[in-house]
Amino acid sequence: MEMSTMTARTAARWVERWESQQQRYAVDREERFTVITDVVEQVTAGRAAPLVLDLGSGPGALAARLAGRLPDAEVLAVDADPLLLELGRSHYGPDLRHVEAVIGSPGWLDALALDRPVDAVVSATALHYLGESTLRQVYRELAERLRPGGVLVNGDHIRPDAPRIAELALHVGERHSERYLDTTEDWESWWAEAAADPELAPRLADCGPDRHPHCEGNDLTLSGHVALLREAGFPQTGTVWQFGHSHVVVAVR
Repeated sequence: MEMSTMTARTAARWVERWESQQQRYAVDREERFTVITDVVEQVTAGRAAPLVLDLGSGPGALAARLAGRLPDAEVLAVDADPLLLELGRSHYGPDLRHVEAVIGSPGWLDALALDRPVDAVVSATALHYLGESTLRQVYRELAERLRPGGVLVNGDHIRPDAPRIAELALHVGERHSERYLDTTEDWESWWAEAAADPELAPRLADCGPDRHPHCEGNDLTLSGHVALLREAGFPQTGTVWQFGHSHVVVAVR
């Protein structure tokens, strides 16, 4: 039987809670979003109907900010989780195109039905879930789909290269979170509470126990990411923002 459309009120409540708990895992998350959006706005200035992908979008917070800043752009919010995508569709409406795809899986880009070269690819706190070999492949595939001069902008947990500097950067980020974090909810408690919501529970049950893709993870430092990006076809790569282990890395095609 087809599932009824999620109410806007339910979607708004759970998206707000999702955004709140995500603050726990990203130092200065809103500032990171602003930096990413600033980069994309500058790169796409003067282009008609730019095409922008947000990989690992969740409900679409970053994608929504991009759509708000770039009203003529087509913005795709790409995620593997059907519940998060449905929350995003119900909450953000038609400003975004939500697409279900597992980043790095065979043919994953085909699911996006891209009809022209991509102007910008962004991701926030998502690509660290990919193993190194998968990330190498994803960087190469994205380089092939981006137009010349297009960008990949990755805001993620990335360690500095020097071990002692990495330790100190991690400490700075943790202390910052302790001072400014205003939520007690985390990833596990969000999903547990969602499973108890009468409107969300049937959707979670339909997804089965393997709803989240296997997380290989990687331990790449900043120079490791830069090396993979250059190998993939991005000749200009570097950091435009950092706080603790949180980096925004830009790679120009």
